[in-house]
Amino acid sequence: MNVPESDGQLLYDIIIKNNYKSAVEIGTSTGHSGIWIAWALSKTGGKLITFEIDERRHKEALANFEKAGLSQYIDARLGDAHILVPQVKGPVDFVFSDADKDWYINYFKSLESKLSVGGCFASHNVSQRSNYNYYQYVSSLPNYRSSIDNRGGGMAISYKTANAE
Repeated sequence: MNVPESDGQLLYDIIIKNNYKSAVEIGTSTGHSGIWIAWALSKTGGKLITFEIDERRHKEALANFEKAGLSQYIDARLGDAHILVPQVKGPVDFVFSDADKDWYINYFKSLESKLSVGGCFASHNVSQRSNYNYYQYVSSLPNYRSSIDNRGGGMAISYKTANAE
């Protein structure tokens, strides 16, 4: 259920390269990807808001964040992302979506207007064989530049180039 190291490194690199400071993660699980994201944000002066619906995984993630020494960079919220994600206050400059794959387009639509120009929306487990309908959707948007990174679990990477007209 955790991202492979290559995907964690990719998340870290994107945040560092772009000096992102405001991140949202949908699907904390036990905190592995959140640690990569928060580690990068600890260097840029940023903060992560992460959502998990399962209480056991949420508690395990909190312990992992503490153990990694990154708790101060993470606002970990327990609850249903379908309800909580639309309530996120913008602007945000980085989003990592890794929960409820059938809901990816809905998560994207909930946060798109809050994503800063130059920001990145990354979605896990996307390839030509998996969740490709999501990739087709984001790659069809004229104000996004999208690609798929296949090194790990498959990651759709979409950079916002302009606000929607």
